[in-house]
Amino acid sequence: MKKPWLVIKSLAILIGFITITGCSRDDDNTPGVTVDVPVVVYSARAEHLIRPLFERFTEETGVPVQFQTGNANAIVERLRAEGRQTPADVLITVDAGNLWYAADQGLLQPLNSQFINDTIPAHLRDPNDLWTGLSIRARTFVYHKDRIDPAELTDYASLADPKWQGRLCLRSSSSVYTKSLLASLIAHHGEQTTEQIVQGWVNNLAARPHARDANVMDAILSGQCDVGLVNTYYFGRLEAENLDTPLALAWANQNTTGTHVNVSGAGITQHAKNPDGARQLIEWLASEEAQQIFGALNREYPAKPNTEIDQQVQAWGSFIQDQLNLDILGQQQQTATRLADRIGYD
Repeated sequence: MKKPWLVIKSLAILIGFITITGCSRDDDNTPGVTVDVPVVVYSARAEHLIRPLFERFTEETGVPVQFQTGNANAIVERLRAEGRQTPADVLITVDAGNLWYAADQGLLQPLNSQFINDTIPAHLRDPNDLWTGLSIRARTFVYHKDRIDPAELTDYASLADPKWQGRLCLRSSSSVYTKSLLASLIAHHGEQTTEQIVQGWVNNLAARPHARDANVMDAILSGQCDVGLVNTYYFGRLEAENLDTPLALAWANQNTTGTHVNVSGAGITQHAKNPDGARQLIEWLASEEAQQIFGALNREYPAKPNTEIDQQVQAWGSFIQDQLNLDILGQQQQTATRLADRIGYD
């Protein structure tokens, strides 16, 4: 049986869409925006992470939001297949590699937003203005506090040291998060040096790479390994369930390039029927109020500097971000994939 999202061809067929509606506001003076015309969103973020934001947006602006959620790859392929017939005005997805791919496939149009340019740092935005980051997650060390001194964890390359043999757990190289980390290493160190680093990781693995970051942390907890690399919000979920967890985070590359970061982000679709409404929504998602909500819902960092950070996330301590423009992560993904294949990183 076909999934509902595979058969939706136009706004006339809205089976499967979730609609957030509100009262029209006569005082809304946003140029080009009609408050009773919905903004249609395709989102790779789960419903519980976006619905509160859309409800608040509609409450404040009167602009209704219709949205569907799904797998990041499937949503992009859907956009491409629908072409000019797509009902989507906004694409929200996770990882800069996915945003880059959507832009590379011609599925996004320029944001043309001075507010976004003034609000979101340049390294978190597409240099061609096709998408912007909206929340930040770092990919860094997670370790068992009883078995490792965090002073031993310096940079990503240090995990290639033979002293970690049989003590390291990693996520599969097929994960877009792994690909983006490898892409950042290639951008900083070149392909040859990165291959040496990653070969060292593979040599030190305690087990075959895991399918999910949660599995990496479970393996550390069970004693299968002592250290791994995860996105920070996965640790946040674990910590929220068990405040006394023996695991902790340590920040990578603080004396060199800074810790690798990635984003969830958004762009206006190439064939948006309501581009002004789409821009209004994305700008609102970059506002301070929305950034606080965005970060707290998934234990992430706001993309807007100087925004109040969720208390749990703040307790992990501050760190220096890698300032590499995230567009490069997409550009280097194929190289990263070939590198992982060559050395047998599953």
